[in-house]
Amino acid sequence: MAYCNMILYLYAMAEFNQLSMWILGDWAFKGFGSTLMETADVCEIDLVNRRIVGGSDSPPDLDSPCQDEDTEFHLGLCCTVEERGETPGREDTSSDLGEAELDPGGEAKTEEDKPFGKEVVLLMQALNSLATPEEKLAALCKKYADLLEESRSMQKQLKSLQKKQSQIQKEKVHLQGEHSKAILARSKLESLCRELQRHNKTLKEENAQRSREYEEQRKEAMLHFQMTLGDIEVQMEQHSSHNTKLRQENMELAEKLKKLIEQYELREEHIDKVFKHKELQQQLMDAKLQRITEMMKEVEEKQQREREFLLKDATESRRKCEMMKDQETQLKQQLSLYMDKFEEFQSTLAKSNEVFTTFRQEMEKMTKKIKKLEKETTQWRTKWESNNQALLQMAEEKTLRDGHFKALQGKLELLERLCRALQKERNDLNNRLSLLQEQGQPPAPPPGPGQEPPALGEEEEEEEGDCEDLVQGEEELEQTPQMNSAEQAAPSPP
Repeated sequence: MAYCNMILYLYAMAEFNQLSMWILGDWAFKGFGSTLMETADVCEIDLVNRRIVGGSDSPPDLDSPCQDEDTEFHLGLCCTVEERGETPGREDTSSDLGEAELDPGGEAKTEEDKPFGKEVVLLMQALNSLATPEEKLAALCKKYADLLEESRSMQKQLKSLQKKQSQIQKEKVHLQGEHSKAILARSKLESLCRELQRHNKTLKEENAQRSREYEEQRKEAMLHFQMTLGDIEVQMEQHSSHNTKLRQENMELAEKLKKLIEQYELREEHIDKVFKHKELQQQLMDAKLQRITEMMKEVEEKQQREREFLLKDATESRRKCEMMKDQETQLKQQLSLYMDKFEEFQSTLAKSNEVFTTFRQEMEKMTKKIKKLEKETTQWRTKWESNNQALLQMAEEKTLRDGHFKALQGKLELLERLCRALQKERNDLNNRLSLLQEQGQPPAPPPGPGQEPPALGEEEEEEEGDCEDLVQGEEELEQTPQMNSAEQAAPSPP
């Protein structure tokens, strides 16, 4: 019995060590794969040596009830002792603790005198406190069951954590892809903004250069005009006695010329104001473009539409600028013609009045054209605002129609269910009537004028309510096409 108790104790210790190693998991023992393989070989050799030393393959007590489990206990004990004796990473060292424990001489080696772990010591103390081996075995089984439950819970937690880790990795990959896409979009937008700024700078430089050239030409023309006026005054002083009438006419022409010069200066001021207004519009367009670049990060489609709109505005502004330049060239040509005609003043004095009148008419036509263009711009702006309002109204009407359509769909489903229930009830009544006719019973007579109809059941009342809902749904369905036709017939806003 003492030998059997010792074997049970050693078997319990081996099972406890194996369970503790299994709980720690494979990840803690990846470096000890080679050592574990070596310990298994050493255990087999050690078992053979023990059998040779003992003189037989079985323990001395052949009548013990634990005879069948003896070899397995020896093997488990040897494996656990070998694992405790080796250090991780060293494959050349080995221990013979099993031989020291079961040696018949009873002599222990100095290398096998190492103490067990704290947990093993505590377990040994708890087992020593128990009296019978059955209690010890029950305590070991309970400890084994607790450790097994803990290991299962740890495995479940490990699986859940692995799932969470895989989900987090997928989210990380997805977020990295979105981040790279956002960086690419941002780089494209920055390049587009730089190109647009360069284009605006070139346009500003060209406008400034043209305005300088125009001022230089105007100054040259004024100097030439003043020189010609001085020559004319000298000639008029020389011929004052002969050309008094011409002098008066020349004074009148000088006044007209002053008026024309004043009108020309006013026109230049107006052109400068137009250029300043265009520059302000350009700055406003730059601010709008910055705001659009910020909005492009959120909605790409909206950014593309706004970009097209801005490009259209830019083309229109360029077209207007070209029109103004053409007008400026026309005015310069007219001014050059006027200067040529003024040089030929002595020979073409009678024709000068006609030229002035034609010039004035052209100026009036140009002012009328400018006013007409301003009116057209205001009309287009009002049309754009009215179209936006109409779009908003149409969106609201669409939402209302969608809600109405959903309600009608629900009613239609309810009507279909009601029709199915009525058809089922009709079939049941037909079956009953056929059964009654086969049995020879006459059908129930209809209620007379003085008799009241039988009371309706709950199902018939529900069917009547469903019929009322059906009638209301049909009326609404009849009203919806009328409403749609009326909306289509209504005139669209300008």
